[in-house]
Amino acid sequence: MAVVVGVDGAGRTHRLRALAPPGAVWVTPDHPEVPDSAPALVVDDPHRLDQPTLRRLSEVARRGTPVLLARRPTLDPPALGELDELAASDGVVPLGPLDAATITALTGRADLLVASGGWPAIAALAATGALLPRVQRRLAAEPPPVGDVARVAALGLDLGDDVLAAATGHDADAVAAAMRTLRDLGFLAPGAERIVPAVAEALLADLAPAERRRLHGRVAGALADSGADPVTAAVQLRAAGIRAGGDVFRAAGDRLRFTDPAAAIGWYDDAVDAGIDPGSIVAGRAEAAALVGLPVDPGVAGDPATAQRLALVAGAAAAHDGRPARAADALTAGDPPGPLLAVPALVALGRQAAAREILASAPGPRRLLGEGVPKGDGQREILASATGPLRLLGEGVLAAGQEPATAVPLLIEAAEAADRMPPAVVLPDTAHAWGAVVAVTAGDAATAEHLLRGALDAGSGGPVGVQRHRLLLAWVRLRTGRYDSAVAELRRLGAGLAGREALLAAALRAGLARRSGDIAELRAAWVSVEPVLARQSVDLFQAEQVEELAVAATRLRRPQRIAPVLAALDAAVAGLGEPPAWRVTVEWIRLQVAVAADDPTAVKAAAAAIAAARPGRERQRAQAAAAAAWARSMAGAVEVAEVVAAVERLAGAELPWEASRLAGHAAIRTGDPSAARRLLEVARELSGVAAPAAETNTAGLSEREIEVARLVLDGRTHKEIGAQLFISPKTVEHHVARIRTKVGATDRAEFVAALKSLLDS
Repeated sequence: MAVVVGVDGAGRTHRLRALAPPGAVWVTPDHPEVPDSAPALVVDDPHRLDQPTLRRLSEVARRGTPVLLARRPTLDPPALGELDELAASDGVVPLGPLDAATITALTGRADLLVASGGWPAIAALAATGALLPRVQRRLAAEPPPVGDVARVAALGLDLGDDVLAAATGHDADAVAAAMRTLRDLGFLAPGAERIVPAVAEALLADLAPAERRRLHGRVAGALADSGADPVTAAVQLRAAGIRAGGDVFRAAGDRLRFTDPAAAIGWYDDAVDAGIDPGSIVAGRAEAAALVGLPVDPGVAGDPATAQRLALVAGAAAAHDGRPARAADALTAGDPPGPLLAVPALVALGRQAAAREILASAPGPRRLLGEGVPKGDGQREILASATGPLRLLGEGVLAAGQEPATAVPLLIEAAEAADRMPPAVVLPDTAHAWGAVVAVTAGDAATAEHLLRGALDAGSGGPVGVQRHRLLLAWVRLRTGRYDSAVAELRRLGAGLAGREALLAAALRAGLARRSGDIAELRAAWVSVEPVLARQSVDLFQAEQVEELAVAATRLRRPQRIAPVLAALDAAVAGLGEPPAWRVTVEWIRLQVAVAADDPTAVKAAAAAIAAARPGRERQRAQAAAAAAWARSMAGAVEVAEVVAAVERLAGAELPWEASRLAGHAAIRTGDPSAARRLLEVARELSGVAAPAAETNTAGLSEREIEVARLVLDGRTHKEIGAQLFISPKTVEHHVARIRTKVGATDRAEFVAALKSLLDS
């Protein structure tokens, strides 16, 4: 005969009736008598028969009586094994779940397939509302671990065996046995260790509110104690509607506060809702809030470690809000690594001596591990290991306070070191942002873009950092004459910028309006410019941004906003010991303001101040030469060769707009028509067009750049191209550099291939 194998409710008895031969004798728990002889024996529910009856059945089967047996998947009790082997002479008939059509035909409802797991008895009982009594009766007949495990499993969580054991209060062996029983009862989904949805609903509905709370508390506590990934555990608890997992939710927030701060805030809120002491999450929540640009709630520091973290957040938030002095003071007054974090702001404010002292006395990682640093998630070790990158950043910015060009390699190293370390604190600004600002000031836009692209790819600094890096990328493109892509980056930003980014965005909008010659747009931009300038809270590394705002103020006849800001920059330069690079930068602002005001006397004074600074680097020397040419041109003494040479040096120093303005101003002041035409041509070549950020099939190349590109493809030299287009070889070189940047080519082969693709299409 055969063995029919299936869980309770799979239709074992129904299948036995279909397979039983005529005259067969049925042996069941209600009729356990075993005759000495019969045409055949049909045995149902053998797990409920006693050992003597099972042995008697085996004896009769050995004498040749055919046996048809239906049993659960678990082969228990032991005496059943011999009988099962004797009955299986014709094979095993497995009973699986029914398909959708059969369940629908059985119950009249198509929606019960998933709810029942395909088990016919559960589907039929669920359809009539009689499932709960069946579940109650079955569990009441089983040992206590079965019901305990069933109720925990009904929550639908993916729990490991150790967590399930801890949540039920039974050992691993008891839990494994209970899961086997639940499978045999037909309470598990086919091929899974998951309670059938309809049974799970019935189990949970049977719990009183107090019982449900205790169940949730046991599960949450077991997860918290298990060492499982807190984010995964928190997601499970939230999905199951368990609000008792305060420790798990807090741990999830702690894990994500630097990498996904918006999600971390949600977990911290869930932790408080679950009854966690709000003071235990105040520091983590403040860190996450600062990284998404939300107002930071200082909360109540219940211990020194929390107070330290809150102080660091307050300093970083002040920096984000565009208040560098407040940030520097807050961080300097705090415990390590606060003073190290303050170093860049101190340098930017001209407080060089304080910055040097901090770097000289800052504790190393070993000392920091012995101090009151917050614990949890290895926070002490992470924070200690972060001192290296923070020191590198401080040293790089300190060097930039003397000469930006020499500091660029140090800041690249600081950014790379920061990338290798997990975030430990909310930074006032990232090493990538500092490096980009300094690189632009040094005339190295390629490095600035490289740093900012890396920061954006890594999401450095959280959402606030991403916003800043995108704004700085737009700034790099504005300063280097790629106005269309600067507009595109600016449009990708949302509203509600913090104070520091509000200043940068205002400078961008003013700069774009200035370059497009759109006075109406400049007036519109002034709505955001004026309140930013009114704060007078700027530092030296924002000097080029201040230049755009100062020129806008001059063009719109708002000079009262300029003097206090320039005074603050003068004080910072003096505090750094009057380094030539920064003195030239500040005096260059005065020069541009004087040009915008059409004030030859002020232009002459600014040019003299730039020359007196004795600039040593090519960028500053180019600015000095341009300032001198501007002063003479505005006095009516235009020397075309001098102006063209100065223009080319400015363009080479990545100041194309200023170069174009110098050429244009000189053109309208010369009395020589041919010289004026030449200078205007140079001005047009360098000015570009501040067009909307619409992409074209020529990568945003201007008409002149397309002309140059075609001649490059023809194999012409810079000198030959210049002669054909009536421009100098230096101007051709500038065009080629801009074209290479726009098409993203890194070598000549890529450059030529890109040009062929663009111009042959």
